[in-house]
Amino acid sequence: MGHGGNVIEELMTDHREVEEMFGRLRAMTGRGQELRDLIDEVTIELVRHSVAEEEYLYPAVRKHIRGGDSLADREIEDHSQVERMLKQLEEMDTDDAGMGPLLQQLMDEVSAHVQDEEENLFPKLSLACSGDTLNDLGNKIRRAKAMAPTRPHPSAPDTPPANKILAPGAGLVDRARDLVTGRGRS
Repeated sequence: MGHGGNVIEELMTDHREVEEMFGRLRAMTGRGQELRDLIDEVTIELVRHSVAEEEYLYPAVRKHIRGGDSLADREIEDHSQVERMLKQLEEMDTDDAGMGPLLQQLMDEVSAHVQDEEENLFPKLSLACSGDTLNDLGNKIRRAKAMAPTRPHPSAPDTPPANKILAPGAGLVDRARDLVTGRGRS
């Protein structure tokens, strides 16, 4: 969940972990509980990552990067689209004929988002912020991921201050549900 380093290092490590999970999804031949467990693992990682970015990364983008408002708005819209797909996947049976196409759409969307962040947003942020600021953001991102929800909540606020107030409570409820059901333990 937390890797250490500045905000860019932290988030790029998350990106590599998600890519590894996508590789496992592509290689999977079975369905059933094995697929559900991997979808849950992907969902948990993507939701935590997105919530942390929305709480701290995108406000920093707005503050430090010229044209940051439109850049952050576009990234948040990408997150909203992914969260809606994750919610659909959460509600689907693994043998549903629509599961494969929706998983592919999710992987394509997330991969494009990751590429855009790494090629455009992260270099701009690196140029605009001091090392201390990037390190501070990395620490905030790690704390946010630890408290973030683990399930998609597409109707929840995705900008400060409401997201910073509501996300920890939703995270607590999600983690309690996960503990009771065993979700995310595989």
